[in-house]
Amino acid sequence: MASNKIFRTGPVALSNVTTTNVCNPPTATGGVNAGSSANYIVLRHIRIVNKTAGAVTCSFWLGATGANAAGTEVIGQGLSVPANSFIDWYGQLRLDAADFLVGGASAATSLSFTGEGEIGVA
Repeated sequence: MASNKIFRTGPVALSNVTTTNVCNPPTATGGVNAGSSANYIVLRHIRIVNKTAGAVTCSFWLGATGANAAGTEVIGQGLSVPANSFIDWYGQLRLDAADFLVGGASAATSLSFTGEGEIGVA
C-alpha cells in the first residue's frame, strides 16, 4: 500500500514474564472532524537474538493487553533460540489498535526482539 510507511519496533529485551506487551499500534485522536482513524501494523519480519551462551526459549500471543490465553499463540510457543544466535520469522501479521503482541523468554533479558513491517491508518 502506497500510503503505508516502513516501520520498525525494538530492539526490546524480553523479560521472563510472558504477559509483557511487546508490540502494539499507536492510537490516533484529535484532529479535524472530531478525530482520526486508529493505526495498524503489518509485521513482516521479526528477529529474536540470543546474547547468551545457552539456548533460551520464547513464546508470543496475539490478543488483549497483558494476556496469553490458550488458542492465541503466534510465531513461537517455547521456540528455542540457539546460544549466541538468532531466529528470523517472515510473514504478514496484522495488528490493529486493540491487538497486542504479548510474550516473553525463559530467562530475563537474554533475548532481544526486533520487528519490521508497515504502519498505516485504518
